[in-house]
Amino acid sequence: MIIEIKEWLAEAAGYIRVSLTNQLTVSQKSGRTDLVTNIDEEIQSFFIKKINQHYPNDRILAEEKGFNTIDSFAGRVWIIDPIDGTMNFVMEQENFCIMIAVYEEGVGQLGFIYDVMKEELYWGGKNYGVFLNERKLPQPKDVTLSEGLIGMNAYMYRKNIYSAGEIGHASMGIRVSGCAGVELIAMLKGNHIGYISNLSPWDYAAGLVLINEFGFKYSNIEGKPLAFDKREYFLAATPAAYTQIQEKFIQ
Repeated sequence: MIIEIKEWLAEAAGYIRVSLTNQLTVSQKSGRTDLVTNIDEEIQSFFIKKINQHYPNDRILAEEKGFNTIDSFAGRVWIIDPIDGTMNFVMEQENFCIMIAVYEEGVGQLGFIYDVMKEELYWGGKNYGVFLNERKLPQPKDVTLSEGLIGMNAYMYRKNIYSAGEIGHASMGIRVSGCAGVELIAMLKGNHIGYISNLSPWDYAAGLVLINEFGFKYSNIEGKPLAFDKREYFLAATPAAYTQIQEKFIQ
């Protein structure tokens, strides 16, 4: 399965890179900053076709075109974000990712985050560890909030939602990429100690499998398990920083 998924990701990423030389069809979903392109939809359809061909009994949860709800996590479920960071894809043509997760009976087994323009695949899961392409990554240090950078949702920081502004000020500084995959990669590399945002399941499913392998803590912002069925405020951090954030800032 891992080899198959890597091959699918490489093919999809190649198609995306070529598509950047062509005219994109861009539409709005909930508003002018919530975009979807023809490439998002084509890449999702590509993965769904592959899964249906090779694993016809599996369920699929994905961002676009009516796949954004699921009735059960029983059995094996694939969670797909065809282009995470669509605004970056459209406006910057970089800092976006493809994300795929495989869950069994509600437990994450495999996660893949592909930085398309850098051609860097972060992948791993239970009994595998975490890899960048074929290089196994070392365990990041358990750094406190005051010692590290933290990824942040810009709106949450600006409006101080759930004390996001105060948390940012207590850290060494915030970083805003506009892409959950990029932020989760920064945690895997040990560059950031945490990430606070407002995310849907396809934004975090793959990353959770990977950060879980490194012992990061994660939950909704109030410390409850993530629902996997709606957009919700999200917190992931080193154990030390997570505890500090929960005890000092989240009321």
